[in-house]
Amino acid sequence: MMEPGETPQSLKSVKHVILVLSGKGGVGKSSVTTQLALSLLNKGFKVGVLDIDLTGPSMPRMFGLEDKKLYQSSHNGWIPAYYDNTKQLAVSSIGFLLNNRGNSVVWRGPKKTGMIRQFMRDMDWGDLDYLLIDTPPGTSDEHIAIAEELRYCKNVDGCVIVTTPQLVSVNDVKKEINFCGKVNFKILGILENMSGFICPYCSECTNIFGSGGGKRLAEEVDLPYLGNVPIDPQFTDLIERQTELTKEKGQNLMQMYQDCGLSAVFGGILKKVTSSSA
Repeated sequence: MMEPGETPQSLKSVKHVILVLSGKGGVGKSSVTTQLALSLLNKGFKVGVLDIDLTGPSMPRMFGLEDKKLYQSSHNGWIPAYYDNTKQLAVSSIGFLLNNRGNSVVWRGPKKTGMIRQFMRDMDWGDLDYLLIDTPPGTSDEHIAIAEELRYCKNVDGCVIVTTPQLVSVNDVKKEINFCGKVNFKILGILENMSGFICPYCSECTNIFGSGGGKRLAEEVDLPYLGNVPIDPQFTDLIERQTELTKEKGQNLMQMYQDCGLSAVFGGILKKVTSSSA
């Protein structure tokens, strides 16, 4: 039983915890989380990814781990799914507990809260350099539960706020910023995702959703601006066809990501995130 004011046992060997948040759905939080994880892995860090989007878990698919399961250890709780035998990447998601990818999770608030507490307290992460937490949209039960669990943790660096350029997204993200203030989450910066579309044939970037909304918001609320991330079909293809591409190229996901155009973009973003959290 965890005492009030105590850090969850599962997080005591984790050096840095970073959350990825947004008040708006469909802005690409899971894509951002995945690319932050890949960027950290390619720098030699040991990384964990916790997916607490209970009704729309994406992480098993993003890392090509849909055939994996979570297992109960004899003494340290659940064992996360590992990408490979190096155990440099560990992933936990309710998606690993579903028998079928198309199964829906229809739960009321208390059950969601209980599931998140289990994820926070009963995962055997072991020693990690970074734990990234991918969250659902909004400021609901899942967010309150995670805030309560992390309240006394000294290793929480803060959160990355994700928006898209449109005003409707920016306005919802303002609510998330307000939420972070109420639960004392440090905001490491704002990132504008889907900021233009990179043509796979000529590499020209077209601002199909507009641009600049994230930067204007960062200036308005006086927060660091992490940068623009365009839509890149190369990354989408890498995720969707990673099993096929891994066999074809003889490389794992981390190696193939290094050849992706967004790798350099996230290299700059990661530098800002880690310097803000230092």
